[in-house]
Amino acid sequence: MARLVVCNIMSLDGFYADNDGNPLVLEMDAAFDAYNLERLRAAEALLLGADSYRMFMGFWPAQAGNPEASTVNQEFGGIYGRIKVNVISDSLTGDDIAPWSEQTTVIGRGEAESRVKELKQQTEGDLVTFGSRITWNALLQAGLVDELHLVVGPAALGAGTPLFTGASGRLGLAEVRRLDGSDSVVLRYEASVA
Repeated sequence: MARLVVCNIMSLDGFYADNDGNPLVLEMDAAFDAYNLERLRAAEALLLGADSYRMFMGFWPAQAGNPEASTVNQEFGGIYGRIKVNVISDSLTGDDIAPWSEQTTVIGRGEAESRVKELKQQTEGDLVTFGSRITWNALLQAGLVDELHLVVGPAALGAGTPLFTGASGRLGLAEVRRLDGSDSVVLRYEASVA
């Protein structure tokens, strides 16, 4: 049975993005990329929201053959070009997924909880979520997230988009890890703590 592992970046004061909704104001350095590559290598499949799907799939697969991309980003691109991707969305169209239709499954929001339970039963490796804040928050509140990997960057935004959309319930701290060569840390929480 798979674990649903959520990976997200956040500021010291708990924001996912600035007031304009831009997460790129947070420090996404080489150590951040290397950590996310670890998580991607452990994934059998991805679970994304529509906005993250459009952004990631519109960028990452092309990096596999980009000679100007770093080795890490080229590997990201190769994995994104072949990994199974499940998208929770009521807005994606056939045109949105056309380039990746063979590896993409769209799940309607109304059936998200039951389908994620099925995916966890049918998947052996990790089921990993990057970004997709609204999607994973709903699944966390439904008790379906197993781990949260929060990469905390060395900045306070003061305002912006909060990482959490509601109560998380009790989380258990499993690991604190400083990323090599970075001022960012990973806080890994187990979400199934009673």
